[in-house]
Amino acid sequence: MKICIKGGRVIDPESDGDKVQDVFISDSIIVGIGQSPRGFMADKIINASRLAICPGLVDVSVRVGGHGSEFKTTLEQELRSALAGGVTKLGCPPDTTPVLDQPGLVTMLRERATALNSAKIFPIGAMTQSLSGKLLAEMAALSDAGCVAFSQGDGVLPDAAVLKKAMEYAATFSFRIFLRPQERSLGNRGIAHEGSVSTRLGLPGVPVIAETLAVSNILMLAKETGAMVHLSKLSSYAAVELVRNAKQDGVDVTSDVSVHNLHLCDIDIGYFDTNFNLCPPLRASRDKDALREGLRDDTVNLICSDHYPVSQDQKNVPFAEAIPGASSVELLLPLTLQWAREEGQTLLKAVTQITSNPSHVLGISPSSISIGEVADLCIFDPEHPWIVSDKSLVSAGKNTPFINKELVGRVLCTIVEGRIAYDPDEICA
Repeated sequence: MKICIKGGRVIDPESDGDKVQDVFISDSIIVGIGQSPRGFMADKIINASRLAICPGLVDVSVRVGGHGSEFKTTLEQELRSALAGGVTKLGCPPDTTPVLDQPGLVTMLRERATALNSAKIFPIGAMTQSLSGKLLAEMAALSDAGCVAFSQGDGVLPDAAVLKKAMEYAATFSFRIFLRPQERSLGNRGIAHEGSVSTRLGLPGVPVIAETLAVSNILMLAKETGAMVHLSKLSSYAAVELVRNAKQDGVDVTSDVSVHNLHLCDIDIGYFDTNFNLCPPLRASRDKDALREGLRDDTVNLICSDHYPVSQDQKNVPFAEAIPGASSVELLLPLTLQWAREEGQTLLKAVTQITSNPSHVLGISPSSISIGEVADLCIFDPEHPWIVSDKSLVSAGKNTPFINKELVGRVLCTIVEGRIAYDPDEICA
């Protein structure tokens, strides 16, 4: 199929480009920018006037199954949800059901995703068997099966001896380790940020030191072993400072923040609203501000959705019993745009946080809007207001802190390998 995208604002972080121009696609490849190739006759024309075109979004943390459900039961719907969010490539953490700790399971997930001809999955394998934090998984075999990195998901961090061994092994093969930093002895029983709000509500707290102690240990081990480490979902002011100092000291560390912690704080819990029961917990306003600053100065490298669909039944319970998580892959773009507007950042800077930067962290080739590149594209209206609702969300999970809220910025078309994979408003002629 030949597609002409006319008059869109092309945002391309890889070339530092931001210019209004036409884009021409033949089969799966971009064959022209600005001027039409000789003899090009479009089968489809997309009028992108007043719209933006960027590479397909990349999200490093998307669960393709709900809590306790096998990925095969919800894979198709969650991949559609990713496309609705403009996401064409996604990292799948290992804490699925079953855990991604066996090469055969990784192969099965990739084959099922490929058969659906949808968004592309890049599995993140389990660092330890069953994510128990005890015995290392067969990382080399998992890499051969298609894993791009290794992680404990939101599970138990290994003790220092096991973590050091894992980092040494990963450094030998140049594998990247994804770790969500939380010291289990300090934080595993908490469900909200330890502070005045959790005290008032009578909720067990997770102190900031549970994160910073883990960050400190991880960074020291990373420096000792030379491992490439990615800290997932930083949530506190102190953690950002530790990462900033470690980068200046030459430690090979990257980090991300979830869209929830970028926009919300503990006071938003209100009166036990389980939509705000998240992992990591929402912290104080000062922490939120520090995460925003970390993105501005590139201490924090990227934004992720931390998409974790949870059923209504798992949320319609007392706050302390609710499963942490929210459906958010469809909100990644508008919430990133909101951050950029509020912080005075450019559209190019915003798009970089959710395209080029996560690609580099996952170790995959970043998409670029240039001749000869595969056409993985997101077309969106940066000024389009819409209401987040049960009906507007494609994901099987309808729980999000932003339910019934108005967001600005909406994906209108997603193209995967030159194929129109998502076009709800039929903007293609």
